[in-house]
Amino acid sequence: MKALVWGAVLLGSVAVAPLAQAQDFSRALANAYTVNPDLNAGRASLRATDEGVPAARAGMLPKVSASADYGRTHSEFRTAGRNGQAELLPRGAGVTVTQNLLDGYRSANSVRAAESGVLGARETLRNTEANTLLDAVTAYMNVVRDTAIYNLRKNNVAVLGEQVRQTDARFSVGEVTRTDVAQTQSRYAGAKADMALAQSNLRGSVARFKQIIGLEPKQLSPVQPLTGARLPKSQGEAVNRALQDHPLVAAALHGVDVQALQVKIVTGELLPSLSLSGSLSQRFDTQVGTHKVVSATVAGTLNVPIYDGGSAHARTRAAKETLGERRLQVDSARDRVVANAISAWALMEATAFQIEGTNAQVKAAEIALNGVREEAKVGQRTTLDVLNAEQELLNARVSQVSAQRDRVVASYALLSATGSLSASRLGLKVAAYRPEIHYEEVKNKWFGLTTPSGE
Repeated sequence: MKALVWGAVLLGSVAVAPLAQAQDFSRALANAYTVNPDLNAGRASLRATDEGVPAARAGMLPKVSASADYGRTHSEFRTAGRNGQAELLPRGAGVTVTQNLLDGYRSANSVRAAESGVLGARETLRNTEANTLLDAVTAYMNVVRDTAIYNLRKNNVAVLGEQVRQTDARFSVGEVTRTDVAQTQSRYAGAKADMALAQSNLRGSVARFKQIIGLEPKQLSPVQPLTGARLPKSQGEAVNRALQDHPLVAAALHGVDVQALQVKIVTGELLPSLSLSGSLSQRFDTQVGTHKVVSATVAGTLNVPIYDGGSAHARTRAAKETLGERRLQVDSARDRVVANAISAWALMEATAFQIEGTNAQVKAAEIALNGVREEAKVGQRTTLDVLNAEQELLNARVSQVSAQRDRVVASYALLSATGSLSASRLGLKVAAYRPEIHYEEVKNKWFGLTTPSGE
């Protein structure tokens, strides 16, 4: 069987895609960062969350309304024995301004809650970014792996096809038996079935590649696993990094802040509120003999809640229970990221042993196959022995390819588990998305229906 090594297989083109210049791994990740729909949807969701801050600030700003009306009035009257009638056109316009002076700190706490919500949403977006990049790494390496396996299967079919022809020729001159021919044909048929399955797996991986990365995979470049300072040196360090940096924990902590403020907002309904309002209006033809009336009013309103049927009390208790839930969710998030960090570290260790083992397995299988072939030439080995040795070498190479893929994915999974997988930390050549830009554009925006992007 023709020997294939990992490096050569990596440089092979994807069987279901046209030939093109080798596709760089970093470019694929950068493209996923830019065009992935799930990541862009997360960014849009964060921008929508940003708008909660100016919406909350509205409770501190004056409310201005204007009104106007126009009508027609017909009147008939009798005075001192005389009948009369009048036609009036009552109409008018006015403006009212209302300013909240005191509302039990509900507006101030709503602003703070909205700001905490924005910070939590940013952490959620950071987690989405890490998941998207890890999905892109996995999709890329799946295509690399499945391309290599398909090439191995294809090469195996070619080798076994040649063996079938040689065995038929040797059978015709009486050197081998019908059993040898049948065994070779059986392996050849199985190899073709395995190649068809490998091609099917490759096509599925290519479809996933296009979905996540947004590109057609052409010739994929070799990829090395992450090493050095980017990765933790021990399981304990991995766990500590995860607890300090993982966005799931940070998002859960911001969720506690939001709910704690929500308790204060609901409790504020039980406190007095004070508002100041002013109005100016002008009326015309409101009554016979009066053409115009101008009125101006300034009034302060104090509202002291006494009893609302227990609604605010019930909602306050519910908000406190929800706050307890949010605190438990922080514990759950911490447990989850610790478990993920430990699992990712264990997988990294396992893949190192896998690579070492499969490399040794391939080397030993190559030596064994060469020995069996030489022994078969002098009659000490059968055709089945040769076929078995070839199959063992093929299986070893497939395992080697899979181990290489698993090692690369495991290194990026460990980086993700510690909360450190991002475009900036990977050094991707892409314009970084900066959520604070949109936030600064809208947080003090008092009016306007157009988003900063022009929509």
